[in-house]
Amino acid sequence: MTTEHQVAFFLRELETGDTWRRAAAAKGLGKLGDTEHAAVLVRAAADPAPEVREGAAVGLGRLGVPEAGAEVLPALMDDDDPWVRRKASLASIRLGLRDREVVDAYGRLLGDPDHHLRINALEALRELGVPGDVPALVRLLGDPAYGVWGRARAMVYDFQKDPDVEAELVRTAQWGADAARVHALWMLPDQPTDRLLPSLLRDLTDGPSTEVRCAVAFRLARVNRPETQDALFAVLEAERDPEMASQLLFLFGRSGDERLLDPASRWLSDERAGPSAASALGAVGGKTATKLLRALLTDPATPASTLAAAAKAYGEMGRWDAVWLLLPLLDHAAPKVDEGALRGLDALADPGFRPWERAAVARALVARLDVNPILVGVAERVLTGLSEALPGLRDLVDRTSSPIVRTAALSLLDPHNATDADTPHDLPLFVRHLDDTDWWVRKAAAEGITHWMQETGTLPPDEERLRDRLTALGSDPSDSVREAAAETLRALAASRRSSPRRR
Repeated sequence: MTTEHQVAFFLRELETGDTWRRAAAAKGLGKLGDTEHAAVLVRAAADPAPEVREGAAVGLGRLGVPEAGAEVLPALMDDDDPWVRRKASLASIRLGLRDREVVDAYGRLLGDPDHHLRINALEALRELGVPGDVPALVRLLGDPAYGVWGRARAMVYDFQKDPDVEAELVRTAQWGADAARVHALWMLPDQPTDRLLPSLLRDLTDGPSTEVRCAVAFRLARVNRPETQDALFAVLEAERDPEMASQLLFLFGRSGDERLLDPASRWLSDERAGPSAASALGAVGGKTATKLLRALLTDPATPASTLAAAAKAYGEMGRWDAVWLLLPLLDHAAPKVDEGALRGLDALADPGFRPWERAAVARALVARLDVNPILVGVAERVLTGLSEALPGLRDLVDRTSSPIVRTAALSLLDPHNATDADTPHDLPLFVRHLDDTDWWVRKAAAEGITHWMQETGTLPPDEERLRDRLTALGSDPSDSVREAAAETLRALAASRRSSPRRR
């Protein structure tokens, strides 16, 4: 059947077919018809059957005649049937309609019961560069569907300098429904916060929900006024809700304010607020905080989240016994505790481990490198500069199946990081991994060779073969590998010029 015959068939079906045949004909006409058929689809948009009106909306979107779409699609976006509204909104987006009637229709769809239509409206308005119905837009910050409130939040950020949007955000932060109010408080610029201080301070203790009170606390914590900070500490002192206590302890946890000591001590045993309390104690420091954190680290009943936070905090405090309390936690059954202990050791690595701690740290972390590749970056920082780790790393680099771990092991064996008596014999290990399947490993191997020559001041054995392998890396798919290989070739040439073997 030719296109002309198909179009003629669709036109007959639209006149005489049953509901489903008329609906299918409208969609088909939009696909195969021409500009002259737009009027037929406009008439079909008034069909008493919603299935046909839906088909007409689809057809108009496919036909690509904006003028015809602008004539009927705004009305279809207000149709009683949600599928008609949905297809009409998609057709309007497809046609790129920008008329005032269309923008207003999108604004009404922001309050549609169907979350797909709320998403369509948000996408369309953002594409058009207008906020639409501003109160409806800001209300969507509290929408239960993430696909809706996430897009609404992005749009509010886009239009936050629009006076109408800013005013509605302030109004919602003060008087909106709880779910929308929470997001509005988080998004509120600092300047309007000053105007809202009296009501925010009132809501800090008498808020309609814990979520709102937590958001109010977040907003007030950014106000650098002594009276505001005093109010927050007073609330923390009397707080009985663990979620609110956790929020306040988190917000002030890095301040080191001694007023945190008593409330943090009281909340240590709570599973929800305990991690924030432990972190706050670490920032306060002193004998009492040290005693409390040490008790947490040695108590088998400490919840995993609190134990992890206490481990990190104790390491950041840099206490004399921190290494010996943290190393056993690397074997804890809960991965978060392992991470907390590792981050505590990371903090201790900055000033440097004591001579009697270095070997124990090296053994423990090399053994853990291949257990949790997600934390390899942190472990690598801790091990950098520890020559005691080098024997274990030499064994690990060929044994591990993880490219991430191989890369870290080679980087740590790089003589720029640490050396020992066996460093002069590490060259074959780097050379072997020039052919690794992972480009990060190849890059680390090339860099290791460069630094090996600079550290040892000697030419590699079988220099010509190595040069050929490095030259071959000049066609490596990775820019980084090609650059590293080129640098190694330059180092090889420099080493040859300065080597006594040249005479």
